[in-house]
Amino acid sequence: MTRPSPRVPFERRFRHGLRTHRASISDFVLGVGVLLTVLAVGYFTPLSSWGPFPAINAATDTPSANYNLVFVVVGPIVAIVGAYLVGSYYVARAKFEHLMVTKSKAEFLRNIPELEDLLWELTPRDEVRYEQKRAELRVRR
Repeated sequence: MTRPSPRVPFERRFRHGLRTHRASISDFVLGVGVLLTVLAVGYFTPLSSWGPFPAINAATDTPSANYNLVFVVVGPIVAIVGAYLVGSYYVARAKFEHLMVTKSKAEFLRNIPELEDLLWELTPRDEVRYEQKRAELRVRR
């Protein structure tokens, strides 16, 4: 009889999910930050009387709380964090792709430390591609 495999802890599954969907999560964070910043700009500038902003401002400026003040603070911070996440992911992706298409074993060996650092920013599929490239070039650990 085969034993059922032990259940993987939630935190490990969560981290694996974050790494797998890193690009879409960073794009989403940037989008939310930009949206919050646009809502704040739409409230505190002359744009407040144009387009969809009067209806949005009526919903976010309630008698008990003015959420637009929160948008002014949180929006740019989330946008900056999202821009960093997006930038770091796509720069790491470009470097990784460049190093993976090389046919030169010498260049690959020179850049192994950089490749292993880049893998922290990339997905688990990229780790598998890295291991396959090492096997293809017959590089020992």
